[in-house]
This record gives sequence, C-alpha cells and structure tokens, in this order.
Amino acid sequence: MEYVILAVVIAVVAIAAIAGLVVSGRRRQQLPPKSQAPVITAPKPTPSEPQVGEEAAPPTEEPRRTVEEVELPEAEAVTVPETVEEEAPALEVPEPTAGRLVRLRSRLSRSQNSLGKGLLSLLSREHLDEDTWEEIEETLLTADVGVAPTQELVERLRTRVKVLGTRTPEELRGLLREELVELIGKDADRTVHSTKHQEGPAVVLVVGVNGVGKTTTTGKLARVLVADGRKVVLGAADTFRAAAADQLQTWGERVGARTVRGPEGGDPASIAFDAVKEGIAEGADTVLVDTAGRLHTKTGLMDELGKVKRVVEKHGPVDEVLLVLDATTGQNGLIQARVFAEVVDITGIVLTKLDGTAKGGIVVAVQRELGVPVKLIGLGEGADDLAPFEPGAFVDALIGD
Repeated sequence: MEYVILAVVIAVVAIAAIAGLVVSGRRRQQLPPKSQAPVITAPKPTPSEPQVGEEAAPPTEEPRRTVEEVELPEAEAVTVPETVEEEAPALEVPEPTAGRLVRLRSRLSRSQNSLGKGLLSLLSREHLDEDTWEEIEETLLTADVGVAPTQELVERLRTRVKVLGTRTPEELRGLLREELVELIGKDADRTVHSTKHQEGPAVVLVVGVNGVGKTTTTGKLARVLVADGRKVVLGAADTFRAAAADQLQTWGERVGARTVRGPEGGDPASIAFDAVKEGIAEGADTVLVDTAGRLHTKTGLMDELGKVKRVVEKHGPVDEVLLVLDATTGQNGLIQARVFAEVVDITGIVLTKLDGTAKGGIVVAVQRELGVPVKLIGLGEGADDLAPFEPGAFVDALIGD
C-alpha cells in the first residue's frame, strides 16, 4: 500500500514538471527574435563649419573697406521729454487803501446802528429830561466809550441842544456827528510810518496776545503797504505757534513779500534781527515783524518783547509798535493795552473784528487809555478788509445817512 501511494506522488510531481516546461516554451515562441528589434540611428548634425579632414570653402574675394566706408546701422533717435517749468502763482493786486473804509462802510454800519440810531432816537424826543440824558449816558457806556469820555460828550450835547432850540433830524445828525468826531480826535496822526529812511527800511513791530488776529493782521498790513507801493519783508518771530510762520509766509507769497523765519521754538529776537538784516540787504521799504503772544520758555512775554525791540534797534530805530486788540473784548482789551504799554512804546492801535460788535466806543476808550491813536481797523475776514482808520467815515457809519 505504501508503495502505491509513493508511486502516485511521484507521478503527480512528474506531470507538474512537464506542464511547466510546456508553458515556458510557448512564451519564448511569442517574443520577437533579437535580430528583429528596431534600431534607432541618431541623425548626423549638419555642420555649420568644415569638419576635421574636410576642406574649407575658399573665401569670397571682396575689396577691403576703410572704417569710413563701412555703413553702420543708424541709431534710433531718442526723444528727450521737455522739462515743464512750473509757473509761479500770479501775485495778487491788493485793493488801493485810499477810501477803503468808505467802501467797507456798509459792513461797519450794520453792526454799529444800535449805537448811532439809539442816540439819534433819544435826542429827537420832544422833551429831553434827566431820564432821557441818563439813557443817552447808558447807551454810550454800553458801547464801551468809557466813563470820562461819556460824561464829556453828554455835557457838550446838552449845551449845544439848548443853544440850538428847535431840532430837526438833519440838525441833530450834524450835531451828533461833529461831537463824535471831536471825541474820537480828528487831528491825530494816524499814518502808519512805513517809509524807508537813511538808516534802512522802516521797522514795524506787531504785538498783542494770541487770539486777537495778530498774524492775520500782519499779513493784511503787508497787503496795505504793497498796495501803497512799498517793498515789504516779513519777520515770523512768533515761534510759539507752529502754524504762525506758515500762515505769515502764505500771506507774503500772495503779494510777493519775502518771509524770514526760524525753527519752531527759536529765539524771537534773533529772527527779528535777521528779518531787518534781510530787509537792509534787499533794499526793502518796510520790515513787518510778527511777535509772539505767548512763549515756550518761562521767560515773561513782556521781557521777551523788550528784548526783541532792543535787538532790532541795533540796526536802527523801530518806527512803529502796533498793538492789535480784539474789539469784541471791550474793557478786557484795555487791560491788555495797559500791560503792553508798560514794556514797549505803543505808537498805534489796530482794532480787529470791529464789524462783529456794537461796541464801537472802544475806539474812544483805548485812545484815551494809551494816549495813542487807532490807526487801522479790521472789518471782516477778507484779505483787504483791513482799513486805515478815518474818524469821519467811521462816525458816518455809526449814525447812518
């Protein structure tokens, strides 16, 4: 039995070996013979020049040319863009100052009518008793004329009304006009001294506290002087406000006035000195110096103003010291005036914002307080709204036609 099983196993192994040989043979028959495999031959490159062993082609016989005979390709023309010069802004021509206050009269009269018309209404009453005269005094005091000037005006009016007797509206207006012009002062010298002299240009210091429109007034004053034919140099000595120098320079550029400035927080006296020096070098007629209303340092403002004036006087005399006051501040403006007058010799007053207040009497009060005349008044925000003060035109605006 064992022999039978062994024989069967041997037979199975033999059959499996024979089957493997048969399959392997069939696979070899399906493969292509090695001799029939495709042969890929790389193409020979076409030589651009003679190869080794080949003869080179004989050179073409061309006549030799000089450098001048060789034609070179023309270079392309390069277009250079033209430089466009920026045109300087056209200078403005300020309005002439002659009669400027008359042209601005309507602006002034609108804000001052309560004073003039109030006085005319009271004086036109049939019976001028004590109560009426007290009302006239109150009207004048409310307009900031001041106590002493009010009393003087009322006494003169009472006397003249008694002498006049019958009072027509035209007579009353003429009477009031004469007395107000007399009270303001018609003979005072209100000229801004800005004419060049032998030592050099006239020097004008503009002083006042911040907020009254000092820098703007300086710029507008430059326009007034340019309109009158003056050559002006501006000194930006207000180094406390960062924008003050830029603001002043803008005003100057509009009318062709050069501005001398220094670093923010710099020494105001040094800048004022340099401005006058520049004015001398340029042959300017007038140097306008905008001074500080406050300072960075602990040095007192008034001490610094005194220093500015002393330093400038090394070049020559200071012709004008103009104090700028805000007309809307009334009696507070008088307090400021007193303080400034103690340090620098004020020669004239500039009243700004007079178009926005019914307290035109400040013109009288501040003149009495300082003993110097009002020389300029500001009547609006326009560039040419700064006008030389004329008592007659001012009173006409107060009382109307």
